[in-house]
Amino acid sequence: MLFRKRATYHHLSDEELVLNFRKDGSNEILGEIYKRYGHLVMGTCMKYLKNQADAEDMTMTLFERLPHKLANHSIERFKSWLYMVTKNECLMLLRKKGDLSTELTKELEASDEMHAVEAKEIQYELLEDAIKELKDEQRKCIELFYIESKSYQEITSLLQLDLKKVKSAIQNGKRNLKLILENRNEFKSAI
Repeated sequence: MLFRKRATYHHLSDEELVLNFRKDGSNEILGEIYKRYGHLVMGTCMKYLKNQADAEDMTMTLFERLPHKLANHSIERFKSWLYMVTKNECLMLLRKKGDLSTELTKELEASDEMHAVEAKEIQYELLEDAIKELKDEQRKCIELFYIESKSYQEITSLLQLDLKKVKSAIQNGKRNLKLILENRNEFKSAI
């Protein structure tokens, strides 16, 4: 057969696209990534470079460099990673040109603060999901102690447990949360 059937990738998640690209280096996967995120990369470039031609050039440059970056970087959240790569490349170009204005610098600082807040929100979501995986007694004790700020004595009264059992549930719950998050390797990547 002269023609092989073209694979379709539109149904894959971003993470699956990255994994498949690392396996076979398919240009079709890069095409799918461009379909999904080309407009976002271009918009980010326009935001920072404020020039259509420069933004178009930077978008093409980024997608030319993307195969190397995908192969050499650990990527947990592709969209956020691509945004940061785009932003950094734009900033490097502006620094090279000497066009990094004080207005843009203030805007970038505000953007970095917003990114830090988003990262904290992601951490809290991951932590909440991990808490749900704890054994019932540990989950209740952790929630009461850390989220509702209840004392050991209040927890013993609420759950009808002795003090030793409450302290043990909290200690074991913390250890198990750490293990859950490390096994997922999500907590560190969200920081």
